[in-house]
Amino acid sequence: MLNYMKTYFNQDFLHFFKELALNNNKDWFDVHRSRYELNIKEPFKTFVGDLAMYLAKYDSTLIQEPKNLIFRINRDIRFSKDKRPYKTFVSAIISSGGKKEKEMPGMYFELTTEGVFIYGGVFQPNKLQLEDIRYYIANNHNKFVDLINESKFKKQFGEVLGQKNVRLPKELQESGYIEPLIYNKQFYFRTQLPPEAITSKNLIQQMEKIYLLINPLNIFFKTAIGY
Repeated sequence: MLNYMKTYFNQDFLHFFKELALNNNKDWFDVHRSRYELNIKEPFKTFVGDLAMYLAKYDSTLIQEPKNLIFRINRDIRFSKDKRPYKTFVSAIISSGGKKEKEMPGMYFELTTEGVFIYGGVFQPNKLQLEDIRYYIANNHNKFVDLINESKFKKQFGEVLGQKNVRLPKELQESGYIEPLIYNKQFYFRTQLPPEAITSKNLIQQMEKIYLLINPLNIFFKTAIGY
C-alpha cells in the first residue's frame, strides 16, 4: 500500500518560484534547470500521479497518468504582450478528460508561492454543452440550489463564478429570471490553501477534502453535458 502521508516538496519549491518571478527569462531558467527538475518537476509529477490514484477510489473514470494531467510551465506568448516565457507556478487537473478536454468538469489546481489555488466546475463548455447545462439547471433548479447553498460548499467556495451573457434564448428567459446563474458562460468556483500546505505531510488529504466538496456539483454538470 502506498504511503500518502508524506512530504512531496521541500522549501526550495517556494524559493525557486520567488526567484523565477524576478528572473523570468530563458538564460536564468537554463542555469537552474537541474534544480527545477529535482525540486519542482519530478516531485510534482509524483504528487499528481499519487493524488489521481488516491481520488480514483471515488471515481474510477479519473485519468491517472500525470503526463495527461499536468500543464506545461511554458507560457503561450504567441498572442500576448507579456513575453515572459514561464509560469510562476505548476498546475494540473484531475478529471475524466485530463488536460486535453478542458470542457470536462474536474478539479484544477495551481501550486504557487501564495498557496494552492483550487478550482472546480466547468470552465470551457462549448456552445452545445453550455445550452445543455442551462436547460439542465432550469429543469433541476431545486437540486442545483441545494448544491450551491450546501453549508460546507458555501463556506469553502462562496459562490459559483463565470462570465455572463447579456441575453438568453427566449425559452430560457423566465428560468434566467428565477436563477441568474443560467446567464453564465462558465460555472466554476475556487478556494485556496496556505503556502505551508505545499510542504506539509498531509497535502493529499487536504486536497481530498476539497475534492469531496467539489464532486457533487461536478457530477451535476457532467450529467448535464452527458458524461
